[in-house]
Amino acid sequence: MASIGLFEAFITFFCFLVFYNFLVKKPYYYLLIQKTLKSYPWNWPVLGMLPGVLVRLHRIYDCSIVLEKTNMTFQFKGPWFAGKDILFTVDPANIHHIMSSNFSNYVKGPELKEIFDVYEDAVFNTDSDLWKNTRMCLQSMVNHQGFQRLSEGTVVDLQDVFGRFTFDTTIITVTGSDPRSLSIEMPQVDDLIKALDDAAQAKKMTEAGATFDRVCTKYITDKREEIRANGINHHSKEESDEDILTSSLKLDATKYEFLNMGDDKILRDIILSIVIAGRSTIASALTWFFWLMSENPKTVTKILQEINTNLTRSGNGQDMSSSVDSKEFLNKLVYLHGALCEAIRLYPPIPFERKSPVKPDVLPSGHKIEANSNILIPIYTLGRMRAVWGEDAVEFKPERWISETGGLRHEPSFKFLSFNAGPRTCVGKHLAMTIMKIVVVEILQNFDIKVVEGHKIEPKHGLILIMKHGLRVTLAKRCST
Repeated sequence: MASIGLFEAFITFFCFLVFYNFLVKKPYYYLLIQKTLKSYPWNWPVLGMLPGVLVRLHRIYDCSIVLEKTNMTFQFKGPWFAGKDILFTVDPANIHHIMSSNFSNYVKGPELKEIFDVYEDAVFNTDSDLWKNTRMCLQSMVNHQGFQRLSEGTVVDLQDVFGRFTFDTTIITVTGSDPRSLSIEMPQVDDLIKALDDAAQAKKMTEAGATFDRVCTKYITDKREEIRANGINHHSKEESDEDILTSSLKLDATKYEFLNMGDDKILRDIILSIVIAGRSTIASALTWFFWLMSENPKTVTKILQEINTNLTRSGNGQDMSSSVDSKEFLNKLVYLHGALCEAIRLYPPIPFERKSPVKPDVLPSGHKIEANSNILIPIYTLGRMRAVWGEDAVEFKPERWISETGGLRHEPSFKFLSFNAGPRTCVGKHLAMTIMKIVVVEILQNFDIKVVEGHKIEPKHGLILIMKHGLRVTLAKRCST
C-alpha cells in the first residue's frame, strides 16, 4: 500500500510541476510548445498524449489537423498502463476494409457495450448472430406499411421542436399511441425523451436505463392486453394500420434463431433501437440543416425554386405533396437531397464509429493492428478532410452532390459514412431522407426562419451530435406568391 501511495504522490507532484511550469510561469518556449500542442499531440512520459486531448477538448469531434499531418491515420497513445491506445483513421481505403471487405473481423466489442450498457442489446450495440437477427427484424419493420406512412414572429427552439416531432411520429408508428409531446401547449417532455437525452451523460446512465425499462415495459404490457382483448393472434392478417409493436408480437419467431419475440427484453431493445434511430438522429440532422439554411439564404432560394417547379398544385392552390404522387415529387427534389447530404456530411448525427478487430490485421495504409485493439473513425472529421473532399471540404456546397447532367452524384459509403457502410448500412436510410424532405418542404414553403441574434451555436459532446444551446429561431409566415 505504501509503494502505491508513494507512486501516486510522485505522479501528482510531477503533473503539478508540468502545469505550473507551462501554464503559470509560461517560460520563453511556452508559446512554441503551445503552438505545437495545438497542431500535433506530444507523447508525454506517463501521461501519453492525454494533455494534447485536454487542450483540444472544446473541439474534440474535429481532429482534422492531426489527421491531415499523419496521412489520415494516427496512433493515439494513452496514459501508460491504461490500455487506452486508439488508432484514428479517416482513410477511405481503411474504412472500406474495416466496414466492408473484412467486416467479419471488426466488431463493436465488449468494451463499447459496457460503456453504453444502458442500451443493452439495441441493434447498434450488438455483434455477430444477435446483430444479424435484430437487423433482419428491424428491416422487416422498416418495410412495414405503418413505417412507410411516415413518408407523408414566435421564438422557438427548433431542436426541441424536431425532437418532439420525431419522437411523436416514431412512438405512434411503433406503439399506436400518441405521446402528444408536440401539442400546442408544448408540455413537459416525456420521461422517455428525457431518458434518451440523459443516456448521453455517464452520471445519469443508470437512471436512464431504469426509465427505458419502465416505459418500454408499459408499452409492451399495454399492447399484450390490447391484443388479448381484440383476439389477435400470430395467424391474424396484418392490417394496414397496425403498429410495429403489434406486428412484432405476431412475428414468426422461427425466422430468427437468436430472437424470442415473447421475451420482453428483446422487444424493449427493438423499441429502443427504432426510437433512437427515428427520433434522435433525424432531429439532429434537421436541426443542423436549418441552421445551415439560415447561414446560406441562396441555398434556400434554390430549394424553393426547385419545389415550386416540381410541385403539382390543385385548383385551390393547396399542395398535393401528400397524394399518391408524393414519392415521385420528392424524388425530383435533387438539389434538396444534395443540401441534406451536405448538411449530414458536415454535421453527422453519429459523429464517430468505433471498431475492435477480433484477430490481428494489417490495414491498407500499412498500419498493423493487434486483436482487441481500439479503432476510432471520427465521422465528423472525415466529412471535413481536404484529402477526401477537396480543398473546399469545410464549405457548405450542395452542388458537390449534383452531377453534370443534373442528377444526384453517388459518393461511396466509405467516404460518406453518415449512414454507416457495408453490412451495417442504416436500414432506414431512404426512409430518413424521405421524412427530412417532407419536413423541409413544409417548413420552407410556409416560414422564413432566422436564428436569434447572438445565439451561440456549438456542438454538445455525446453519442448524438446535438446543439449545446438548442437552435432558437424566429418564425415569420412566408408571403404567398
